[in-house]
Amino acid sequence: MTAPQDSSHPPQRLGLLLAWHGAVTQTRMRKALSAAGLTPRHAMTLMHLEGGPISQRALAERLEVDPSVLVGILNDLERDGLADRRRDPADRRRHNVAITDAGSAVLGKTNAALDAVELGLFSGLSDQEQGVLRGLLARIDTHADDFDCQE
Repeated sequence: MTAPQDSSHPPQRLGLLLAWHGAVTQTRMRKALSAAGLTPRHAMTLMHLEGGPISQRALAERLEVDPSVLVGILNDLERDGLADRRRDPADRRRHNVAITDAGSAVLGKTNAALDAVELGLFSGLSDQEQGVLRGLLARIDTHADDFDCQE
């Protein structure tokens, strides 16, 4: 038999708590990204390009998106002068993608805005607690194919 619940406090369903905090976090992050003119997918793509040029296929795998979805993202980034696709000189069938100087500048502004959001979100947690949270979140059973970016 379960104990009766105190009617003044609703049950704290862990999934609902995580969804609530995730929605608030997503709203704050989207606002920060929109100030730089980016969507979450554009920002994540630039973050992956920050380490240097990468093949378009490898980038799709890292982002866990269908290659056709990546083409649309890269078309947007190229149109705005933030990324550049070039044929691989060693294999003309393959494209390499690189961040441009303008992309690096936008990414710098984006990272500063996201740092400010995270500072506010996690101000009540110590560095050690943030590490524990990262570890716990990594153990939650989620998959990229369950994700709906809603962009």
